[in-house]
Amino acid sequence: MARRGLRLLLTSQQTRGPESAHAGSDGSHPHASASHAHDRPGAAASLNRTAFAATWHCLTGCAIGEVLGLAIATALGWGNLASIVLAVVLAFFFGYALTLRPLVTGGVPTRQAARIALAADTVSITVMEIVDNGFILLVPGAMAAGLGDFLFWWSLAVGLFIAFWAAFPVNRALIARGRGHAAVHAYH
Repeated sequence: MARRGLRLLLTSQQTRGPESAHAGSDGSHPHASASHAHDRPGAAASLNRTAFAATWHCLTGCAIGEVLGLAIATALGWGNLASIVLAVVLAFFFGYALTLRPLVTGGVPTRQAARIALAADTVSITVMEIVDNGFILLVPGAMAAGLGDFLFWWSLAVGLFIAFWAAFPVNRALIARGRGHAAVHAYH
């Protein structure tokens, strides 16, 4: 059965030409719309890989911002609210910056790149920040822990780990609908 399918595929490539081998019956390209991803074999794995990469990208920006923000606030002896606000602001800053830089260096005008970054990352960063900071607030003593305390780093690491898995299905759903990080992939 597999050989027959392969033979049919090769025959259709020879008949229609190699450039149309991936085209739909109406000549359209199957990657033109993310909503048709479920129609292709392996599309779920590809969608999962793309969502994983987008979530990892988001985690990187969030982690840089969270660590830097909480470290600065802790070193300065700031209270919980100021610490969280600084960490969240820096998480958004670094999350957007990690998306903006390759777009701008790739020739996308700054204003357009900023709109793309906002569309790509806002929901994911928001989910990560709510989950991560919520977890840290729930861990007794985590907000009072100093930079040299195991509890500080443990709660931050576990919070980011949980936040990653909370944001993954959100990113997956957005990408499947052609939103979120799917907006960035048009420029790769």
